[in-house]
Amino acid sequence: MAKNWYIIQTWTGYEDKIEKELNQKISNGEISSDVLFSVKVPKKDVIEFVKVKDKKTGGEIEKKKTRKEKIYPGYIYLEIDFPEIGWKDICSSVRRIRGVAGFVGTEANEHPRPMKTADVRRMLQLAGEIAGEKNVRIKQIFERGDQVKINDGPFVGFSGTIENVDSDKNKLDVSLQLFGRATVVTVEASQAEKLVK
Repeated sequence: MAKNWYIIQTWTGYEDKIEKELNQKISNGEISSDVLFSVKVPKKDVIEFVKVKDKKTGGEIEKKKTRKEKIYPGYIYLEIDFPEIGWKDICSSVRRIRGVAGFVGTEANEHPRPMKTADVRRMLQLAGEIAGEKNVRIKQIFERGDQVKINDGPFVGFSGTIENVDSDKNKLDVSLQLFGRATVVTVEASQAEKLVK
């Protein structure tokens, strides 16, 4: 057969445990590494801003924290080259893991259906596994008129006012004072920090 990507449905919250167990089955030879090539729980970066006490001023400031979040909770992606004979044993070995509901779109006695190439590419792109825009979600909500400080990039240290918010692309148009005049620059939302009023 040919190497393809498949999806298994899991109990939500069990994804990382199941990923670890599948990788263990590969390393101990229960499932051949020539059959199961890759196990992925796609995750994206989530940037959160939390208020903390500023030791210098005693006031509150917002600090940026980055954490990983599952893109598709309850699903794991497997890259498998099912053999002509013995594919049922592989499926059974995967299904017997605590928390696995089964292969998406198939009954227990059916051969799993592979994902479409475009869907695989999109999943890998969202997880930052292949070239393209990495999916980063900003938990801080910016609005037009908010005062922000730029904390990264070529305009680091400048403060200004948000003129426009493009939440789809995580970009902000910020009016800054450059060389004595107002200039609107576009920055990533992750490069800005909202100033506390």
